[in-house]
This record gives sequence, C-alpha cells and structure tokens, in this order.
Amino acid sequence: MVHLFQNNGFYIALDANSGTVHDLDEVAYDIIGLYESTAKEEIIKLILAKYKDQEDVTAEEIEDVLTDIEVLKNEGKLFSEDRFQGVAAKLTQRPPVIKALCLHVAHDCNLSCGYCFAGKGEYRGGRDLMSFATGKRALDFLIEQSGDRHNLEVDFFGGEPLMNFAVVKDLTAYARSVEKEHHKNFRFTLTTNGVLIDDEVIDFCNREMSNVVLSIDGRKEVNDRFRKTRNGKGSYDLILPKFKRLVEARGHKDYYLRGTYTRYNTDFVRDILHLADLGFTELSMEPVIAGQGDPYALGEADLPVLLGQYDFLGKEMNRRRKEGRPFTFYHYMIDLAGGPCIVKRVAGCGVGSEYMAVTPAGELYPCHQFVGEERFRLGNVFTGLDNEKLRQEFKACNVYAHKECDACFARFFCSGGCAANAYHATGSLDGIYDYGCTLHKKRLENAIMLKVAEARDRRNGADSGA
Repeated sequence: MVHLFQNNGFYIALDANSGTVHDLDEVAYDIIGLYESTAKEEIIKLILAKYKDQEDVTAEEIEDVLTDIEVLKNEGKLFSEDRFQGVAAKLTQRPPVIKALCLHVAHDCNLSCGYCFAGKGEYRGGRDLMSFATGKRALDFLIEQSGDRHNLEVDFFGGEPLMNFAVVKDLTAYARSVEKEHHKNFRFTLTTNGVLIDDEVIDFCNREMSNVVLSIDGRKEVNDRFRKTRNGKGSYDLILPKFKRLVEARGHKDYYLRGTYTRYNTDFVRDILHLADLGFTELSMEPVIAGQGDPYALGEADLPVLLGQYDFLGKEMNRRRKEGRPFTFYHYMIDLAGGPCIVKRVAGCGVGSEYMAVTPAGELYPCHQFVGEERFRLGNVFTGLDNEKLRQEFKACNVYAHKECDACFARFFCSGGCAANAYHATGSLDGIYDYGCTLHKKRLENAIMLKVAEARDRRNGADSGA
C-alpha cells in the first residue's frame, strides 16, 4: 500500500507496510500514482501529454522512473507486502507481563476544569487519596507481574497528584530501595496542573522524574475559560511562572506542556505558538474528550479548520527550524529510521494488558480513561487480577482486529488507535473513532513532511559544501 500526498510544496510517497518514505518530484509522483492501475505504455502517453510543455520530460526519463520503481519494489521499499500479520496472532500467546502502571494517587483536584473527563478528578466516585500502603502494594504488584522486564514505568496521576505529594515522595523512595534487588529500573512521570509547584517539588522532580507533564491550554483567555481554581479564578497567572521555573531548572529537558483544545479555540495553533514564544519547546495539544451534547465538543463542522491548523503548524515548525528556533510537537515526533518495534506497531500501548491504572483503593483498570466504569475493572493490587477474560479482550485488540484499518496508510503508526476512544465513540473496543483517525492521518502527513524537509536541507547543505 502506497500513500501519495502533497504537503508544503513536497511530493511524498509513504510505503505503508515497510514505512519507507520517498521525497519525489512531481513527475515521479504522478507515475507512482498510475503504476498499479495503468499499463506502461499508457503511463508514458499520459505523462508526456500532461508535461508536453516541459522539454526535460521525455519517454526515456519516464522509463527510467518506471525502472527505479521496479527496483524499489523488489527491495521491499515500494508497493511492499504486509509482513506483520503473523505477529498479531503470536501476541495473544505471549506470557502476560505488566510493564507500566498509572498510579492515581489523588482522586481530587484543586482546579475545576470545565471539560474534565474525570469529573474534576473524582472519576465518578468521591474524593480520595492513595495511602502509602496501597501505593507500595501497587509497586510490589508491578514487580511481581513484570517478569524479566528491566525497565518499569510509573506515572503519578490524578486528579492532581501533588495534593498527595508526601505519598509520591515515599513511593518513589520505596521503589528506589528495592529496584536493585529485583533487577528493575523505575522510570517515573508526574502529570500536574502546576498549582502546588514550589522549590521542593522542582528539586524532587528534577532528581527523580524521567518526565514531567505540565497542563496548560495556551493563551491566558483560552486557558482561563476552562482551567479554573475551585473558587472560579483562572489559573494562567498562577501556574505560568511556576512552569517557567521548573523547566529552566530541568535545563529544558524531559518535560511536556500539554494542552486541550475545544471548539472554542479551533485556532489552537495560536496557543501552541504562544507557548513556544514564551520559551517552551516541548509541546502537546490534544482534542477535547467530550460527549456530543457538550457545548465545547468538537464536531464534523470543525474538521476542515482543524486539518488546516495542523498543516499551518507543520509549515510554521519547518520555518522556525530553519531560523534556528525549533520546537517539538508531540504528535509530530516520528522516527523514520528506526521507529517503534514491530510489537508496538501492531499492538500499540498495551492498554489493559501490559499497562494499567490503579485507583486510590487499589482497583485495577485498563487505563485512566476507563477508571470508574465497573465493566472494565480488572482486579485489585491486593487480590490480583480476577478478570482474565477482559484482559484477553485488550490483549487481542491490535491493528488487525480493526477491519477498517486494513486499507489505511497510517495503521502501523497508530496501531489501530486508542481503545478508550474507540469504546466511548462506538461502544466496542474493536470500533473505529473516525474523527480521531482523520486528525491522526493529517498529523502523520505533517510529521513525515517535516522529516522530508529536514533531510532535504541536510542533503542540500552537503551538496553546497556547508
């Protein structure tokens, strides 16, 4: 399967099965588009007719391009076969191993965000904080269930985890005290709204957290529309100085500013650029999770604007890179040389099988988006997993479980998409969240374009002796 697209003046072909990207001129782009459906002689005739005013487009050149296509096809770099389908069946037969936990150390929050899918941090229940005993048992459970895996991931999440900072510190210290004897290495992440950040938090995060996720929606007026304190005041002026101090203390490494956009700021690139102009270089902006009746929910009518925004962001990122002031956008991070392993390409994040969320009471759910939905309770860290059937459902949830993905060029970059989004949109883990797919494919095209632009600039620099 070959996906042809134009973006920012580039003509690009993605061979979906091999992951090979081709930076083309317009003639080669057109020839590849005709290659599988049109006879060689007809291709030559059609191309000569289209480019009749260009003297350098000759029958001989077209035949050379066709020969190059044949070579690339034989090398498995163009029109390649799917070599991964057999991997999917083997995944369900692998011994169960848990590699990561999302610890909900606080089902409580000091903000009252209007779009919060977690019910202001309470996840369909009451306010609660995780005890050290429950968190300790969760870490022991992870060690026990991780097999011979060395690197283990733990996210401190909420609600607002800094409302239970003492337990976060104690759990981190406990994990460090036992990791060597169990031949493990814990990598911690903290997601925070920033309200409680102080010098102690900054020092702790920079010492212990492999990554810190900082929540802010961009411009002051956009952020303060939804991200309000419990007394109804906007949080922008409170959290922005704290984020600046933390990022500067981290040396501008291993963090993300993560925002949410809604139908009230479909011009969300302005929010990304606002944060970039403030000196933040690691940025993410996600579409809101909302029900159809919510006034801030994104709808079909918003799609053309959103797709245009992603194209505009790609162009702006390319321009700023050339000017020596680049920034990273999470959804445009892509490794075309190596990339994820085959298992991750096929099965994704491992939700409900290798990755689980733990509530303050120790209950296990597939991920934070399922917490509080009884149908998706997998067990408890104290008593173990008692819903193996559900775990197998998630284990079998890979890109080949979605028939709609068979003809999609993006399938090995999203692994079939988010199971939670699929379920909440369609009622089935094997469903397809079409809206999210449309956004993802546009983001992927821009991510590839940026890599092509960077590679071309390197080649041109080398050619010019730079």
